[in-house]
This record gives sequence, C-alpha cells and structure tokens, in this order.
Amino acid sequence: MIETGQKAPDVTLQLPDESEAKLSSYFGKPLVVYFYPKDDTPGCTKEAIQFTDLAGDFKKAGAQVIGISKDPPKKHVKFAEKHDLKVDLATDADGSVTEAFGVWVEKNMYGRKYMGIQRATFLIDADGKVARVWPKVKVAGHAEDVLEAVKALD
Repeated sequence: MIETGQKAPDVTLQLPDESEAKLSSYFGKPLVVYFYPKDDTPGCTKEAIQFTDLAGDFKKAGAQVIGISKDPPKKHVKFAEKHDLKVDLATDADGSVTEAFGVWVEKNMYGRKYMGIQRATFLIDADGKVARVWPKVKVAGHAEDVLEAVKALD
C-alpha cells in the first residue's frame, strides 16, 4: 500500500460516462480517493452516503472526493442515481489502479480466500503527495475523520 509522503500514482480512471481521466488532472487541490469493494452493498452504500452527506463541506474545504471500485461505469450510474450520490465514482476495470495503490489484497471470508479491494482511503494534497492513509477503513464516522484531515491541510 502506498504510504504518507509518497507521490500518488498517476493512474487512469474510467468515469461513469465511460471517458477517462488521469488522476493528476485532479491535482492542484486536495483530493480524497476512497476504495470500496462493490456498489450497492450495505457497507459501501453507507460509506458513499456519508461522503455525499458531507459533499458540501468537502467542497468548502476545496477538496474533491472520488470513490473507486471495479464495478463497470453503468453500474456506478445506477448506484449514484439510486442513492442520490454527490461524489464522483470511477471504475478500475483492469485492476491497475487498485494495484498501484496497493489495495488489491487477499481476503478471507468464512474460511474462503479470494482477491478483492481492501476498503481504504487516501488524502492527496494539492501537490499530488499522499498526506494521509486510512487502511482497513471502518465505515462509521470515517467521512467525518477524512473531512477533518482535509481541513487540517491548510
């Protein structure tokens, strides 16, 4: 997993409209990149809604928020519409983004091992350096913690 102080990898994101954007195109202001396993599952939905509830506060603090999973763009659109999400979502179709950030990991559920996305969040400063990392995120109160860290960047 990339660490605090490292330059954020300049990966290519696939957006819900199926266009692409380099992560570096978001640099110049604080950027929150959160990785989550799957659209429309209980924990992932709660996390997206919590970031959405604070979207105005993140904007006031000058920060952009992007959620990333391997779900296809059309699924992101349905997920965002269903829950009226106000955060950007991006797709990591080929796994290069999760690999670059180090969040594609072996998981274990009920004794079954499989590969999946570790729920993690990265705060990237205006210069493109990782200012803070939250590995193995617990959803409750997480968006508030991230907002406080964004405000502390000033």
